[in-house]
Amino acid sequence: MEIVIIFLLILIIMLCTCFYVLSPRRSRKTNMNGCYRSIKLPPGPYGYPIIGNILDLGQKPHRSIAELSKIYGPLMSLKLGNITTIVISSPQLAKEALQKHDRFIYGRATPIVSQVHGHDKVSMIWLPTTDTQWCVLRRICKNHMFSRQRLDETQRLRQGNLRKLRDYMQECCDFGRVVNVSRIAFSISLNLITSTLFSRDLSPIDSGPNASQDVVMEIVKALIEIVSTANVADYIPVFKLMDPQGIKRRATAYVGKMFAILDDIISQRLQARRSTSMDSALANDLLDFLLDFSDSELPQNQIKHLFMDLILAGTEATAITVEWTMAELINKPKKMAKARNELKTLIGHDKQVQESDISRLPYLNAVVKESIRLHPVGPLLIPHKAEVDVEMCGYLVPKHANVMVNVWAIGRDPSIWRDPERFKPERFLDGKMDFKGRDFELIPFGSGRRICPGLPLANRMMHLVVANMIHNFNWKLEGEMKPGELDMNDKFAFSLHKAVPLKAIPIKL
Repeated sequence: MEIVIIFLLILIIMLCTCFYVLSPRRSRKTNMNGCYRSIKLPPGPYGYPIIGNILDLGQKPHRSIAELSKIYGPLMSLKLGNITTIVISSPQLAKEALQKHDRFIYGRATPIVSQVHGHDKVSMIWLPTTDTQWCVLRRICKNHMFSRQRLDETQRLRQGNLRKLRDYMQECCDFGRVVNVSRIAFSISLNLITSTLFSRDLSPIDSGPNASQDVVMEIVKALIEIVSTANVADYIPVFKLMDPQGIKRRATAYVGKMFAILDDIISQRLQARRSTSMDSALANDLLDFLLDFSDSELPQNQIKHLFMDLILAGTEATAITVEWTMAELINKPKKMAKARNELKTLIGHDKQVQESDISRLPYLNAVVKESIRLHPVGPLLIPHKAEVDVEMCGYLVPKHANVMVNVWAIGRDPSIWRDPERFKPERFLDGKMDFKGRDFELIPFGSGRRICPGLPLANRMMHLVVANMIHNFNWKLEGEMKPGELDMNDKFAFSLHKAVPLKAIPIKL
């Protein structure tokens, strides 16, 4: 299929090159501050006819774009197919775009995959921030679902999953079994979020023969893979009806499967709420809470769309961060020992780490921040869209342009970070910088009104899983591999995955 796509692209390029004339970077007479003047797009490389700069991105766009930004500057323009894309690679410009101009650069360009089952019409990720329903969803998430009080009330739902994780690691330790950290991180992250949402585990912690749960996990993985796949039809309109990669077809099928599962869960809960014998333990999860809103502000149909967003984004963000953090710690035994000693001193040897303990663990917090700096989950964030012409640094950000922030490049900028390629948690021990949207040197979850709504929950889950995996356990690599020899290459699939999944053996201390 990829060969067919390449052939079609080459054919179109050959046909259209005859009519294509290179011209200076586009300028526009635009009304800025009450007067009309002509301003140009930010500098950037010239592209090919039709496909623009798509070929410049390569297999790792975050790195390719970072290299281009060294040539053209921290405010750069690209042409991806027929879409003008403005790329930001500095914290100052990120702050200007996402804070100063956030009332103009607030939209989303909805990819085809987001449009299946009408998802883009009800999803907080894709709705414009001016939409009334977006405001309702945002308020419910911020003030109710992910408030500190609500998360404190639901933390017992997550503790059971962490006990299962520790029991599994102990079993692997007893038998000298290799742990697929990548798979376990995904499984435990999925269970943590679904237990919080509707008091259910959807993935087995081990590889046991639980067919129904394995099916759910595969659906979630398939959806994440589909969402992460670059779709040529999003950039070149002629392919929209053709769906040459089959992405829309696959997305429609898998979203349908996910909605069938969520519909069944919601139906069972509604039936339980009508009975007098409903388990009181269910009354504290987020599904029960949202059903109280369903008659007034939040239609029941919209709950499943919200849950799908939270499951996909929450699982991916937590699992990737846990795997990268564990890889860095296993590769740096002294850092691992320092983090473990903090847990032993402040928590105790045999006690399970609680969510209330996270704020008392400064080195663990620094470890997670440093891991996120080096390996941000979404290295290019989800692009914003300019709803009007905006001027930045004397250049034009045109209406309908995508605005992309390269947080990976910002996190490795030597003008911001000393020894940016080294894993040094100590740089965050002063506690002055965080990743919650205020410090633009570190915004892996975005900033402003578009910041990830589930960040408070993801923050707890990332720290808890890492803490429980290193508390009372040491780790060694497979075979004769020694610390420092671990493959730390990344793989771009919208999210930043570890190219070689992490596998290691836990050792009981």
